[in-house]
Amino acid sequence: MDLPKAHTVRHGHDADDHVTLTYDDRFLRRKVLTTGGGLRFLVDLEHTTSLNAGDVFVLEDGRLIAVIPAAEQLLEVRGNLTRLAWHIGNRHMPAQIDDGRILIQRDHVIRDMLARLGAELRDVEEPFTPEGGAYGHGRTHSHSHGHEHGAAHAHPH
Repeated sequence: MDLPKAHTVRHGHDADDHVTLTYDDRFLRRKVLTTGGGLRFLVDLEHTTSLNAGDVFVLEDGRLIAVIPAAEQLLEVRGNLTRLAWHIGNRHMPAQIDDGRILIQRDHVIRDMLARLGAELRDVEEPFTPEGGAYGHGRTHSHSHGHEHGAAHAHPH
């Protein structure tokens, strides 16, 4: 049986169904997803795309599937945010900048570093929508700090 296909993403409202995706899962080009209502469909985009709340997949038959950011296990950072943001950014960590706090993905090495820098830290579980790239689009990719990783880190989009 052929799955319905989505070749287009746009900003939209009044969707017919939704998919709930983590930050990492909202970066895709081709993947089978299942909606909250149980519909399986194939995402087949021309380019790898970073999706956010308010985006919708447009299925070939015109149905709209809304993208909803999933709650994730995050680290809330408070304190001298200018200094702490510099250290987080220097490690290429995706960061959501809110009024009075920064949210980052949990990482025990970064947690230890921030604690030593005097940050107030708290585990939270909520949707994660970090800042885009330098020109308001694209992604910053975190690097694993618990094990060795390959040399290629640049991901321009």
